[in-house]
Amino acid sequence: MTATPPPSAAAPDRGALRALLPALAAHRLMTARTCAAALLEQGSLVALAALAAHTVGTAVIEHRAPAAGTVAALTALVVLRTLMTWREMDLSHDLAYRVLAALRVRVFDGLARSAPARVAGRRSGDLAATALADVEALEFFYAHTTAQILAAGTVFTGGATVLALAEPWLLAAVLPAAALLTAAPFAQARRRAVRGARTRDALAALSADTVETVDGLRELLAFGALGARRRRLAAAGRTVGDAQRAEATAEAVAAAFRDLVIVAAVLGVVATAAHSVTSGRLHGAWAPAAMALALAVLGPVAEAARALSQAVSLRAAAARVGAAVTAPALAPPPADPRPLPPGPLGIRLRGVRFDYGGATVLDGLDLTVPAGQTLALVGASGAGKSTCAHLMARFWDPADGTAQLLPADGDPVDLRDLDDTALRRAVALVGQETPLFHGTLAENLRLAAPDADDALLAETARRCGVDRIAPLDTVIGERGATLSGGQRARIALARALLARPRVLILDESTAHLDNSSDAELAAALHDPDRTTVVIAHRRTTIRRADRVAVLEAGRVTEQGTWEELTARPDSALHRSLTRR
Repeated sequence: MTATPPPSAAAPDRGALRALLPALAAHRLMTARTCAAALLEQGSLVALAALAAHTVGTAVIEHRAPAAGTVAALTALVVLRTLMTWREMDLSHDLAYRVLAALRVRVFDGLARSAPARVAGRRSGDLAATALADVEALEFFYAHTTAQILAAGTVFTGGATVLALAEPWLLAAVLPAAALLTAAPFAQARRRAVRGARTRDALAALSADTVETVDGLRELLAFGALGARRRRLAAAGRTVGDAQRAEATAEAVAAAFRDLVIVAAVLGVVATAAHSVTSGRLHGAWAPAAMALALAVLGPVAEAARALSQAVSLRAAAARVGAAVTAPALAPPPADPRPLPPGPLGIRLRGVRFDYGGATVLDGLDLTVPAGQTLALVGASGAGKSTCAHLMARFWDPADGTAQLLPADGDPVDLRDLDDTALRRAVALVGQETPLFHGTLAENLRLAAPDADDALLAETARRCGVDRIAPLDTVIGERGATLSGGQRARIALARALLARPRVLILDESTAHLDNSSDAELAAALHDPDRTTVVIAHRRTTIRRADRVAVLEAGRVTEQGTWEELTARPDSALHRSLTRR
């Protein structure tokens, strides 16, 4: 499989919001209750307006006080309107936050499923904006759009039917206004989507700059670059402000247009009602009720148009969230997983080709590491050593060829035939960069083996020298910012060993250690039953390996022991060590 960059949400397509509607399927009952509450809330308001206007018209024209039943109905409608307004807000927001909670998990699962392809090259602040801010922005869509539009359509249809029966000319005065209100959001949809995308992109860039600034405060202070960085953040903030002002201005213009349409509808309804009364088609006492009904049914339509207009601006956020949720797996799970036999495991790459969407990195590579052997994988920077490590850990699948585990007894097992849990228990990869989390040392170590007992934890920490960093119950800062590179390396190695992997891959993991610490950890890592692949440039580290493989031009060009390869002055090992 060839790695491809993540899709861009810079130009969100029209179906971005519709694609998120299936998220409501898991909450059908609550969605139905929300729609019912919105319908009762809007319908009660229309009925209250019409009945109140009829009561006033009757009192003025016929000089008759309202009947007790009318007063009771008005009171009931006021109470119903009050309760349904509260209930609709409660249900719609409850529904929205339930959907958002599930969406956050699905976004994380999508990022994890497609890592490292989707994560590679993206700034952590940008990823955080997708996982948090973009999902949060969709609260308006789920809480204020779907149920309200359905209810508005139902209320308008019912009100229009009554108007058609009472006075068709009033309906004729209302329909053009309703059509204009409905069409307006769609007429400006493209521009709103572009403005919304500009705002989301600007917010993501500001988030990324802020995270990087906080992470790099020490370096910025050391090099006197804090002022320049502050100016950059200020510029990013102005960009966000400009984008948000453009959206706010567009919404103000749209609101003014809606108000103008409603005012025109009011004039049309008044003129039509007056003509209907003078011509005898409408009784004077019913004229206020008909006018109130005509105008009241436009209110939900106008609110639905406003909600739809604002929802269109969220198309970019929906596209970013949708792309994360539907991101394809670069290492898809097997349909029928194979079990791994017990005992030591070797590892093999056979006929492997791989690229990152450009030039070929590995081209027909063959590499076998027998069970229990330590192999040093050597090559110039950019030769593909880390790519080999990622393929062995199945972060990617090769475009051609296979990556296999080699049991001592039995047939080779393709990594693609293993479920992820079995693979992670068997193979552990430790990179040069060590991700640490806010929490205690023990909590960071137990990430690899949550069920490890205290005795094993303490013994592993002692072997790797982690106990000399601090007590295991010591809380370390986010990303281990208070620790040195060597200390983080010790923690990473201890974490991997705690999981007791049968294949251990070290990608420049000891680069931050001095020679004595490197030798100390090499002794801790030694296990005759474990297969180890070491990617390193340090000569002492390479020398300790049972065998050395040299990677050039996407292939292994030379293999042998350190003594065998260094005995030849023209060996590929000499070239790789001088090109590092």
